[in-house]
Amino acid sequence: MNEKAGTGPLAGLKIIELGGIGPGPFCAMLLADMGADVLRLDRIVPSDSGVHMDHRFNLLHRGRRSVAIDLKRPEAIDLVHRLTASADAALEGFRPGVAERLGIGPEDLLARNPRLVYGRMTGWGQDGPLAQAPGHDMNYISLSGALHAIGERDGPPLPPLNLVGDFGGGAMYLAFGMVCAMLEATRSGRGQVVDAAMVDGSAHLMTLIYGMFAAGAWTDRRGDNRLDSGAPWYSVYETSDGRHVSLASNEARFYKQTLELLGLTGETLPDQHDKEGWPVLRAKFTQAFRERTRDEWCELVKGTDVCLAPVLSLAEAPHHPHNVARGTFVELDGIVQPAPAPRFSRTRPALRRGPAVPGAHTAEALCDWGIDAGETRALTQAGVVQ
Repeated sequence: MNEKAGTGPLAGLKIIELGGIGPGPFCAMLLADMGADVLRLDRIVPSDSGVHMDHRFNLLHRGRRSVAIDLKRPEAIDLVHRLTASADAALEGFRPGVAERLGIGPEDLLARNPRLVYGRMTGWGQDGPLAQAPGHDMNYISLSGALHAIGERDGPPLPPLNLVGDFGGGAMYLAFGMVCAMLEATRSGRGQVVDAAMVDGSAHLMTLIYGMFAAGAWTDRRGDNRLDSGAPWYSVYETSDGRHVSLASNEARFYKQTLELLGLTGETLPDQHDKEGWPVLRAKFTQAFRERTRDEWCELVKGTDVCLAPVLSLAEAPHHPHNVARGTFVELDGIVQPAPAPRFSRTRPALRRGPAVPGAHTAEALCDWGIDAGETRALTQAGVVQ
């Protein structure tokens, strides 16, 4: 496989990533997974992300080459200008105003390349009272209402890892926005700024819930609704071996078969949607599920319309037959990791390389992006790149 040539639907696009942590790299990974040539500009002296591990395990950095650069040097800023002059897009995750102070803000780069799409990833957005405040994923989804809605009835809100803010509400919205803007630029010939804020994205992810809340079909209390563990037929249950299954039998026909599976058909039970009777149903379901192991339940539901699945650990998931059949996980450089998603019938994406040590491709990548070898040597000797 040619590591420089992308095979996905974004093959041929050139994107500059101003290296950061969390959602910015995940966005760049998504674009690289889809075939774009994403060049990551890493700091020579990296910021402390709080996560310390061998570079090859930092899977958010996969699929792209790295140039190590000192953005405090004017020669480095000039280099960024020259690289983005031939790029389709650039992305950064600085606090608002930092890129402008460095001389690599949207106005600086769009002046040289009017077709450039400039993606900005922040928690609070580029403006508003909190724009300059520090924060992390959980803070941003606190403000959107998403965190309040997640957790059990009598417990506190539960952080859903950093999936709702950093990745779902942040990186994926930035990637979507940038692709939208690049598509529009092919028609208008003009670039623009994409302001992706995690507070905005995580609020947008809650659109269905806000609609149900407005209609009176959703209460503002955790664990009291059909999708937040409140409904006994949409919940997680422990099995006899201490493992768990997820049950999601929303529809009446699925619910009916669930009662048959659990041996509860002949019993006098509250109606499925009688919230006052949910504690009775939950007690019955809890008792029934504890009578068999997780895998026994999974075997029993085969061929039925019961919406049940095993709750797999990180170690188990890559080996489940369905994931194996679809190639949901792949192994690259000895590391098992999720494969690019979604799937395409023709322009199929493939992983080209694992995560790079910062600066691993400085000479090679700069040459491919139009910087001659002599100048690269001079920049290296001056400490501008490494």
